[in-house]
Amino acid sequence: MDLAAESFSALLVEEREDRVVVLLNRPQVKNAIDQQMVDELHTVCAALEQNPKVLIIAGVEGVFASGADIAQLRERRRDDALQGINSTIFVRIAKLPMPVIAALDGYCLGGGAELAYAADFRIGTPNVRIGNPETGLGILAAAGASWRLKELVGEPLAKQILLAGLVLGAEEAKAANLITEIHDPADLLEAAHSLASRIGRQDPLAVRITKSVFHAPAEAHPLIDQLAQGILFESQAKFDRMQAFLDRNAARKATGAPASANSADGK
Repeated sequence: MDLAAESFSALLVEEREDRVVVLLNRPQVKNAIDQQMVDELHTVCAALEQNPKVLIIAGVEGVFASGADIAQLRERRRDDALQGINSTIFVRIAKLPMPVIAALDGYCLGGGAELAYAADFRIGTPNVRIGNPETGLGILAAAGASWRLKELVGEPLAKQILLAGLVLGAEEAKAANLITEIHDPADLLEAAHSLASRIGRQDPLAVRITKSVFHAPAEAHPLIDQLAQGILFESQAKFDRMQAFLDRNAARKATGAPASANSADGK
C-alpha cells in the first residue's frame, strides 16, 4: 500500500524510507479523535503492517489530542461501546511490527492519552497535560487505560489518574516514566526523529522480534526468547554486523585507538 496515494483529512502523513510521520490534524477541536481519524489511522496501520517502518505520531498546533470527540461520543450507545472503536485501533497501533513514538505537546487527554499509552516511546514538551478525565463525563477509559496505565506507572498512580481525575504535567509524567524526555516545542519533532534514527541504526529484524518478545506473556519466557534468538542467529544481518564489529575492533587495535562504548551498534 502506497500512503502517498491515499487521501487524508484528519491526518497529515509523511512517509520516508524508514519511518512514517503522522500528525493528528483537527486543530479546530484540539485534535479530538473522531471516526474519520480512526479510519485514517487504520489505513496507516495497514500500510505499516505490509511494509514495517517506525511510526511517529504527533499533533498539530501545540496539541497532541484532547480526547475523543465529545459530540460523537455523546451519541454512542451500548452497541458502539461493544465495537471497541478506539480500543481496536489502539491495539492495532501497539502491535505494529516496528516501534511507535508518540511526541506529545499540550493536551493529551482521554482517548488522546490512551493513544499515547499504546506507543512504545513517549516524549513530550513542558506543556504536556496527560490524564484520563472520563469518569467526570460518566464513562470509563475503555480504550486501554484501565490496563495499560498500571503497567506503565504502577497501580497507585494509575488509580489517581483513572478514579480521581488526576492530570499530570510534564515533570510529573517524566518522574512516573510515562514520558522519558522533555524538549522545547520547537525541538519536539526533531527529538522524535533522532529517536527514530537511533532505532534505524539497529537491525530491523532484531528490533521487530525484540518488540514481539518483549510483549509476550510471562509464561512464554524463556522459550520464546530461545526460539526468537534461534531465528536471529541464522540471519545474514547477524553475521554481517558481528563481522563488522570484529573488523572495527581489529582496526582500532592496529592503530592503538581505544574501543568505543557504542561500537556494537555501529555508531
